[in-house]
Amino acid sequence: MQWERFGTDVAKEAADVILTDDNFATIELAVEEGRRIYDNILKVIQFLLSSNIGEVVVLFLSVMLTPLFANWFGVQDISSITPLLAIHILWVNLVTDSLPALALAVDPAEDDIMNRKPRRNTKGIFTKGMVYRVIYQGTLIGILTLLAFVLGLATTEGMVDSERIKIAQTMSFTVLAFSELVHVFNVRNNEKSVFKTGLLNNKKLLFAIGASSILVLSILFIPVLREIFSIAVLPKENIFEVIILVFSPLVIVEIMKLFKINTIKDKE
Repeated sequence: MQWERFGTDVAKEAADVILTDDNFATIELAVEEGRRIYDNILKVIQFLLSSNIGEVVVLFLSVMLTPLFANWFGVQDISSITPLLAIHILWVNLVTDSLPALALAVDPAEDDIMNRKPRRNTKGIFTKGMVYRVIYQGTLIGILTLLAFVLGLATTEGMVDSERIKIAQTMSFTVLAFSELVHVFNVRNNEKSVFKTGLLNNKKLLFAIGASSILVLSILFIPVLREIFSIAVLPKENIFEVIILVFSPLVIVEIMKLFKINTIKDKE
């Protein structure tokens, strides 16, 4: 009897997994929970990396295209042509992105999660499909943010340069912040449309997006915060342009999902 207990202890030490309950239903629930957690880790990584790449892209392109922008839009002070200030980037990274990323970690399991084949234990997180989506979605956000800056400069001719730059930066900041909040819905499922994944089945995510949106809106509408963040009051015609750009990532990724382009690298 003593040797049996000793053998059991040795087996526990050598095992990767110890079953304390041999009920099949319990094992099934454990596998489902493990897959859900792994899926949510991928969602958080995809969301944060694509958002950060978007910021890198917009700053890189703006630096490369600064002389052209100065020439096209007649801006005298070339050093002032920057779509985002440091405080804008810090706010988006530390406040806007943080709450949705935390809420993604508790996303419910997908309906077909137990119908998948077991994942190979040698398969890493950064697959070709993951890298592909992070790069193209991040580039998309970056280009849309830069486009907001360009539209801000193009539609404010006749104003002094400092005011034009301020309006353009406000448009860039607004598009970057809200497009990333919209982008959260894209990463919840890389195959299914956002309208088929259950928009309301993660209350914490909805709360996080709502809270982040209120924080961004407070910067746009509270005079003291506008002064701190160098935010301008947008003309009415620019507000419509911002709204279109904010929802563009959702529309474009939905089209990519429809034509199976969003997951094309997963098959390689």
